[in-house]
Amino acid sequence: MKFKVILILLFLSAISTSIAQETNSPAFGKGIFNLVGKDSSWTMKVGARMQFLALASWKNNDGDLINGESAFLVRRARLKFDGYALTPKLKYKLELGLSNRDISGGSVYTSNAPRYILDAVIKWNFHENFELWFGQTKLPGNRERVISSGNLQFVDRSILNAGFNIDRDLGIQVRHHFNLTDTFVIREIVAISQGEGRNVTNGNIGGFEYTGRLEFLPFGLFPKKGDYLGSSLNRPETPKLALGVTYDFNNNAVKTRSNQGAYMVTENGFHETNITTLFVDAIFKLKGFSFMGEYANRDADNPIAREEDGTPTGRIVQVGNAINLQAGYLFKKNWELAGRYSNVDYNKNITGKDLVNEYTLGVSKYIVGHKLKVQSDFTYIDTENVNARLAYRLQFDIHF
Repeated sequence: MKFKVILILLFLSAISTSIAQETNSPAFGKGIFNLVGKDSSWTMKVGARMQFLALASWKNNDGDLINGESAFLVRRARLKFDGYALTPKLKYKLELGLSNRDISGGSVYTSNAPRYILDAVIKWNFHENFELWFGQTKLPGNRERVISSGNLQFVDRSILNAGFNIDRDLGIQVRHHFNLTDTFVIREIVAISQGEGRNVTNGNIGGFEYTGRLEFLPFGLFPKKGDYLGSSLNRPETPKLALGVTYDFNNNAVKTRSNQGAYMVTENGFHETNITTLFVDAIFKLKGFSFMGEYANRDADNPIAREEDGTPTGRIVQVGNAINLQAGYLFKKNWELAGRYSNVDYNKNITGKDLVNEYTLGVSKYIVGHKLKVQSDFTYIDTENVNARLAYRLQFDIHF
């Protein structure tokens, strides 16, 4: 791992001394290098970001906080490269994760190697408003997931996202948008992917995963793509609303959360079942106010993995529903107060899991937007039939 990190640093050093580049450093938050080929036939922006997280939690025992736990983490440490090749219509993005949390999950399915690659995707604007994406990147799932982890309103995403998101995968996507009226914009996304998550190297075990998403923006585009940013930092002067719905079908899926979770291994191979995931979401912003709501549902034809003789293996598709509602107000000094309610209700008869409700109160200070910020939140975790917990988090973000 150390050798690979050294290679990355040497690569960055070589870029910085390349003669085919602009030598002026960009403004803070706009990348470390902005490179342009001598003949302008290619560009590359090189960026880096880090998140440092401190957290503590306690069990609530009839009003007394007991069994305190704490941790300090480099939550994320990433390098990002993006630009175009030959023509601005052919773009690319490469994002690498370096923290332990970023690269964890290596297994025989990833050649027992760390999962360094987050995104490795080419985007070709082949005709008018049509784009073809090819490679590994985020699927068009719930809005909270497709918002970058560096642009979140809270320290991290909700339990809806943790339990139901379809994250990244390898495959192709076709994206298109058009205007229904002068202001009403509609976006369409269709994706076909391998269906087993990112960095998988052993081929496709189950069937393919098919994802479709529609987004409706009745009041026009958000300023500076604000529908994919947490908080209302762009402070739109008129109401902005985006409504989205995603339907995902994973044919003969072999993992417990569609393309995420654990493989459902049996004595003679894998348990395969069709898994469907539905997301409905909305985001609204006006001046300093922002609101986001999400609903998720997962279902499966045969959620309990069994051996050929009918014996359960212990692996179960995590079927159920979830809700996430959050809102915040950004004050003039770029302090924000926000609240969130999240609910995960797995089918207990199948999964054996209890209902979970989380209530979060967050405070953020945006020093240079999402590029330099400090975020903190308290969460009350109420799990049915289990003692409640209180959690506190403090996180510092810096993005170059």
